[in-house]
Amino acid sequence: MTDNARLSGSYWLETAPGAPRPPLAEDIEADVAVIGGGIAGLSTASELARAGRSVAVLEAGRIAASVTGHTTAKVSVLHTLVYDKLRRTRGPEGARLYARSQTEAIEHAAALVDELGIDCEWETRDSYTYVCDAGRVDELRAEASAAKEAGLPASFVTETGLPFPVAGAVRVTGQAQFHPRKYLLALAEDLEARGGRIFEDTTVHGLDEGEPCRVSTGTGATVTARDVVVATHYPIFDRALLFARLSPRRELVVAGPVEADRDVAGMYITPDEGTRSVRTASLDDGRRLLIVTGEHFTPGTGDTRERFDRLSAWARDHFPGVDVTHAWATQDIDPTDTVPMVGPLHQGTRHAYVATGFGGWGMSGGVMAGLLLTAQITGRECAWSGLYDPRRLRTQAREMPQFLKTQAQVAGHFVGDRLKPAPPVDALPPGEGAVVRAGGDRLAVYRDEAGALHALSPRCTHLGCLVSFNAAECAWECPCHGSRFATDGKVIQGPATTPLERRDI
Repeated sequence: MTDNARLSGSYWLETAPGAPRPPLAEDIEADVAVIGGGIAGLSTASELARAGRSVAVLEAGRIAASVTGHTTAKVSVLHTLVYDKLRRTRGPEGARLYARSQTEAIEHAAALVDELGIDCEWETRDSYTYVCDAGRVDELRAEASAAKEAGLPASFVTETGLPFPVAGAVRVTGQAQFHPRKYLLALAEDLEARGGRIFEDTTVHGLDEGEPCRVSTGTGATVTARDVVVATHYPIFDRALLFARLSPRRELVVAGPVEADRDVAGMYITPDEGTRSVRTASLDDGRRLLIVTGEHFTPGTGDTRERFDRLSAWARDHFPGVDVTHAWATQDIDPTDTVPMVGPLHQGTRHAYVATGFGGWGMSGGVMAGLLLTAQITGRECAWSGLYDPRRLRTQAREMPQFLKTQAQVAGHFVGDRLKPAPPVDALPPGEGAVVRAGGDRLAVYRDEAGALHALSPRCTHLGCLVSFNAAECAWECPCHGSRFATDGKVIQGPATTPLERRDI
């Protein structure tokens, strides 16, 4: 991967910067406070405003800029290999409800694009899950069967638009891809036209679930609302203990232009090779932007630069001549039992809701969450409320193996990372960071390009795991629950809401 590509960042942010909005400066009231301005939060706010509710959106950074601004933006019901698993764990009806809810979400997004005249490069494409290993073909045949049984236009095929042979693939026709920033910035404008308010650079620190609820922020101002939706990707409130049922996963993205006649004519993903996802997007000069995603890993583990290099090499090997011009990373949250958690925040709540655990499929999932939460808040029935209910029992047999694996990994980091040998400060080259020992304490130390040292507490402010340095993205990352921090300690990504404490060295 070239330095130029590494520095370029997300194509979506580059091509749709959007206008900033002010932080919350005074106490306000609303029917609903939505915490988080990604696709789940903005979709929920939009639907509530359309239902006649007054809405305030609180975003810690810029709207549609964090996870949503770094997605690959496939709007598909084909979520790798989900339907055969759902058929086995939730029964045919559970798989059918999942397919129906995701399908209606995509249809709803398409209708909004038409209604609002959103120029977001919406393209209808077939979606494929493929394998090159002939030993996995039976898995795909089972997935195609389960997806078709769930009501989807699915089939098993052996031919695709990829420039290399595959052993087999599941194809679902009539899916979509789009420019997520252009879509959501237009949705935000429509929300504001309907009386909704959006506040950026507003970190939420507290939630009082009284009647009414009160949301306290880092600006010192408060939002009083009847209902509150927590749509911060990874929930910033642990009162429901959802962190024990969620695991963070980071993936890398590289992109570069190809001629239009090399378009792959579809959206593709394989569970092989640490995941590889392929799609293209339209460019103004008539070419297509090839977008390749993969190399999934737990934040704060391993060398991200090597992973970028592997992904870039894969793109060049399979699409000879492509010049990688953009590179960025995204983060997903996987639930231990496959299904996202959308609904009441915890058992005893009456007015707090959550949307999380989309497992890499937040585009259709985020729109679905907006429809589902709006139905619940406005008192309407929704057929799939039970499927996505976050209060479903986590000790069910189907969830326990992954639940135990997730907790073992967290415990391993919490204890094991404290036992790792720490390098000396003098060993840090410019542009690098590490957890080191200094004066008997562990410090998270970064040496900038000028040679100056910047020291922080290495304890994540979420639950106290030790952070690790990601040199490719120049950030501190928590391997337990995925919080990310800048080299000055500022929170880049939650669930942490307070910065790493500064230390002297």
